Amino acid sequence: MTEGEKTRLIAWGNELEAVHRRLRDALQATRAALGAGTTARPVEGELLPFCHGFCAALTGHHQGEDRELFPVIAAQHPELRETLRKLQQDHALIAELVEDLQVATEGSHRPLEALESQLDGIAAIMESHFGYEERQLRTILDTITLDANPHDVFGPL
Repeated sequence: MTEGEKTRLIAWGNELEAVHRRLRDALQATRAALGAGTTARPVEGELLPFCHGFCAALTGHHQGEDRELFPVIAAQHPELRETLRKLQQDHALIAELVEDLQVATEGSHRPLEALESQLDGIAAIMESHFGYEERQLRTILDTITLDANPHDVFGPL
C-alpha cells in the first residue's frame, strides 16, 4: 500500500467527523435564526431556508451512508451488522423528526417554542447518533477499502 492509499483510507474517518461538524454548525445556524425571533413562514422570516438547508443536509448524509457506506462496511466487517442496523434505525427516526420539522415550518404560524422543541429533539438524537457512530466506526473507516466520492458517501455538505 502506498502512502497516498493509506492517506485516502484514513481520510474516511476524518471525513465522517468533518461532516458531523458541518451538520452541527448547520443546526446552530438554524437555532440562531429561530432565536432571532424569525418565524417559520418564508415570506416573514429567514428560518425556512435554514431549516430546509439543515434538513436536506442531514437527510442526504444519512441516505449516503445507508446507500454507499454501510453496505461496504457490512461486507468487509460482518461483525458490525448489528451496529449498522442500529445506526439505520436512528436514520429512520431522525428522518421522521426532520419531516415533522419541515411540515411545521411550511404550515401556518407555529409558535417559536414548538419549533425550538422540535429542533431540540432532533439535536439530542443527532448528537447521540453521531457520538455512537464515531465510536463504533472511526477505527473501521480508517481501514476499509472504498472507492467512492465523499459527497456520495456522506452527503453534499
